[in-house]
Amino acid sequence: MKYLIVGLGNIGDEYRQTRHNIGFRIVDALSSKLGATWEDRRYGFICRCRVKNAELVLLKPSTFMNLSGTAVRYWLQQEKIPLENMLVLVDDLNLPFGTIRMRKQGSAGGHNGLKNIEQCICTPNYNRLRFGIGADYSKGAQINYVLGQWQPEEESKLKERLDLCTEIIQSFCLQGIDRTMNLYNGK
Repeated sequence: MKYLIVGLGNIGDEYRQTRHNIGFRIVDALSSKLGATWEDRRYGFICRCRVKNAELVLLKPSTFMNLSGTAVRYWLQQEKIPLENMLVLVDDLNLPFGTIRMRKQGSAGGHNGLKNIEQCICTPNYNRLRFGIGADYSKGAQINYVLGQWQPEEESKLKERLDLCTEIIQSFCLQGIDRTMNLYNGK
């Protein structure tokens, strides 16, 4: 079986360590764990690796967050991957820092990257792993918060959370979404 694992983020050094780029950090952690390397390809950076009998295509779109759907649609079609074998990794303001929640479908929740994916693939019914970044900002400061750097106390906890995310992704590919949600949601 083949899977498309999409980490959402923005390209460029100025975004590398921001909250909004947690999707990139998760796929980077997975590629590092599996000893795979990235290639600059059409609409994004691609990494190919295996987990037992599952072939994974990791994607970091180079289209910037708000146009992620273009890359997602292209690589789903290019690799002939069924929609149920795609997992999108995304930041979520509505979850406390470090909370990880997996869903089969749902709303974009105001997230422009998810909105664009939904528009490009014509459905909100796709798997996603939401990583809580919290909402510790004052009124009107949401953009600065999302595009801001992690606080030192958050950064110190990220490695453990990233390790858990890589475990969840491997479970998704080997055991499916339902079993994985039962095992990991709420951890």
